[in-house]
Amino acid sequence: MIPGSSIETLLALHVVVSLIGIASGLVALPTLGAGRWLGHWHAVFLVTTGATSITGFLFPFSGITPALVVGAISVLTLAIALAALHVFGLRGRAGPAYAVSATFALYLNLFVLVVQSFLKVPALQSIAPTQTEAPFVVAQALLLAASMALGAAAIIGSRQVALPLPVRG
Repeated sequence: MIPGSSIETLLALHVVVSLIGIASGLVALPTLGAGRWLGHWHAVFLVTTGATSITGFLFPFSGITPALVVGAISVLTLAIALAALHVFGLRGRAGPAYAVSATFALYLNLFVLVVQSFLKVPALQSIAPTQTEAPFVVAQALLLAASMALGAAAIIGSRQVALPLPVRG
């Protein structure tokens, strides 16, 4: 918890940064797939996706849950993306490493969005109340396929992008 804030405030912050992360990722990664680097969009994506993971750890919990596991995987994935970007400037294998890790971080956020949508939206909950029904499975399969296509394009596009390495002095 954030001292002095309610669970509702934390939840609102968590949802807002998650949606910003998703929206910015859906701009940044397809343009990377086209071989263009939109640095500010990637920065917003990385910061808000990281904030999503971090705020997820601030909720009260008792024991390991799927949400905590997804959050931990997301943090590790973002660490790879940040190293590829800031340490290696997307050069060589760092470009594809960034593309894969950033796409996977976006996929995790979208995966959770689909899960939460089927839990919270009455129309979706009514057609897949246990999230084992065909509509849920199809939605997740389509998301996975779209993410894999986005990732493949981002890998190819990342080979056209290299950033200046930071000056160390």
